[in-house]
Amino acid sequence: MSVPPGAEPTLWELHRAVSQLREDLRGDLAQLAARLDHVVTEDVYRADQRVVEQRIGQVEAGLTALRSEHEQVVERSAQQRREDQAQAAATRRLVISSFVSPLLVMTLQLWLASHGSAS
Repeated sequence: MSVPPGAEPTLWELHRAVSQLREDLRGDLAQLAARLDHVVTEDVYRADQRVVEQRIGQVEAGLTALRSEHEQVVERSAQQRREDQAQAAATRRLVISSFVSPLLVMTLQLWLASHGSAS
């Protein structure tokens, strides 16, 4: 129903328009309230960010400590390997000298004995 250009709206039409505006406003406010339930204040957000940064700092410090410990373990194992190799070389020299030296001495004695009795 269209209203003629010079006609004034009736009270009932004004009431219906205001009621419709009120319902629209209630719906919009309800949507806004629902969205505000998910929003935090800036202070809470900053506090949460500080906690996250502290946790990250602790994790980084832990990783640095683990890396340092790993490097120490690797260095100790390399040092142990070098010591084991040196010990193995010393053992080989000892075995060689304990078996080869008597053989050389015995060979020398046999040679001396064979040349000494031939004269």
